[in-house]
Amino acid sequence: MAKGYKAPKGMGSMGMMQQLQKLQEQLQQAQEQLAQETVTATAGGGAVKITLTGDQRCTAVEIDAQLLQDGDVEMIQDLVLAAINAALDRSRELAAERLGPLTGGLPF
Repeated sequence: MAKGYKAPKGMGSMGMMQQLQKLQEQLQQAQEQLAQETVTATAGGGAVKITLTGDQRCTAVEIDAQLLQDGDVEMIQDLVLAAINAALDRSRELAAERLGPLTGGLPF
């Protein structure tokens, strides 16, 4: 410890270690829960739908068959890209919502 440092009253190094261990366990639990939660984003009025978990794993991609019949590949690519980026944003928001209270705003 730095010279002159005094732990908060009642918070010796053992107490601080216990608090850190408890925080680590809470973070692990929150991350496990995030892996089970999903977010969904759509593009093109629902023609493309992307589902991600809270830990940003893609679990589903749905494309309306009508888009495929139209044959506009560039439009399909743009819609898929837009839906993926929207789903990623929602997944990050969910993670920040769940982990924020535990991390005090640290970027995890």
